Amino acid sequence: MDKEKKAILRLREASEMSLSFYEQPLIITYSGGKDSEVLLELAKRSGILFEVHHSHTTADAPQTVYHIRNTFRKLENEGVKCTIEYPAMSMWQLIPYKLFPPTRLIRYCCTTLKENSCKSRMIATGVRWGESVKRRKRGIYEDINKNKDKKICLMNDNDEKRRLIERCEIQAKTVCNPIIDFTDEEVWDFYSNECQFHNPFYELGFKRCGCIGCPMAGKNRITEFEVFPKYKEMYLKAFDRMLTIRKERGLDTNLGWQTAEDVFNWWIK
Repeated sequence: MDKEKKAILRLREASEMSLSFYEQPLIITYSGGKDSEVLLELAKRSGILFEVHHSHTTADAPQTVYHIRNTFRKLENEGVKCTIEYPAMSMWQLIPYKLFPPTRLIRYCCTTLKENSCKSRMIATGVRWGESVKRRKRGIYEDINKNKDKKICLMNDNDEKRRLIERCEIQAKTVCNPIIDFTDEEVWDFYSNECQFHNPFYELGFKRCGCIGCPMAGKNRITEFEVFPKYKEMYLKAFDRMLTIRKERGLDTNLGWQTAEDVFNWWIK
């Protein structure tokens, strides 16, 4: 069985679980990136009843924001319920509040801006093993719990520990990852040749679609800030407010932070 058919069967199974356990349609989480685009197209082909949900991070590229709005407008014309959830606190407010920039290990931005949505629902994500550094496959089902060796922290993590079906007891949320075994090549091929909607952000030469400046983007962050200098300005303003509050509270990081530029240079490296 090819992976497209397998993914469609997974979506149908997840839909049945959603209707049975939650008495509501399966939610397709949508970021505007290639993986969620592939997931959306497969959901349409599966024939299931579904809704689409996007968590607005306030730090996505303008191309992505407009693409999501345009896509949702078209989906709603087709009778699909679409929701854009806006956070109570923007990225630029969150940094001074947390008093530390988000890092690869401390991604409070994802937890705050993305993870608090779709409680008490069954959702499908575009998470894949193919985007993790390692690809150990230890099984199909796993609970999301407090055991650090088994805990799956973030819904959008592409990690070898991710499972086809996952459960978050805290939010009574069940997660299905239908394209978890798709390779990068398979996703790009399906996205380019089969998907109806395409994010113009990729036309700028980027291979990863996410928040501008995301620590998970690696060296691409430098290019992102060259293309989107306004976002660098917003981060600098947030870092400046963060430093002001830190000084007022007598906090010291021993990292030599004196200015917002100091924080930015430390953060970007």
